[in-house]
Amino acid sequence: MWVGYYLRRWTQVLSAVVSLFRLGFGMDLVLILRGTWLMLRAMRLWQPFPDNDPDRAEAYMCELYALVRSRFGEPDDPARAAALELDWWRVHRERQYMADPTQRSDELVESVIRLYSYLFGETEAAVRPAAIHRVQAMDLSDQWVREGCPPDSSLLSHERAALVRAYAALLAAVHHA
Repeated sequence: MWVGYYLRRWTQVLSAVVSLFRLGFGMDLVLILRGTWLMLRAMRLWQPFPDNDPDRAEAYMCELYALVRSRFGEPDDPARAAALELDWWRVHRERQYMADPTQRSDELVESVIRLYSYLFGETEAAVRPAAIHRVQAMDLSDQWVREGCPPDSSLLSHERAALVRAYAALLAAVHHA
């Protein structure tokens, strides 16, 4: 039973990451596969708790951001982007294992803001709404996991709506007419 769940979940993650690289970055198949492998490898190294490998996960994210830079000329410093990425992963992980997982919400929002501001070259004020909605989506996802991942949970539609708001707010912050 749990094997089927994890297989379905990783298939969903794989599909999402491939779509990110295909649609978000407009990469060719070779770069899509390379970027997907780097992202999934970093996630896999980060995943086990408490015995994860943040240094190696960050190295894979640095390589991923270097791949993005080779295509778009940004971010200026892939290592800094990777460090900022792993920082929100760290804060999120710490919150997941707290008695009250909604504690430190502000710290997580600030961490996501720093990443978005760096990646997109926008002010922290401009990307704050996107970060707030993204953290709300994380909280809903974490709640869904704590409740046993029921496939018919209303939390999934709320999470999707929070993600849509997050990415719409991010698009509004970075799109300059």
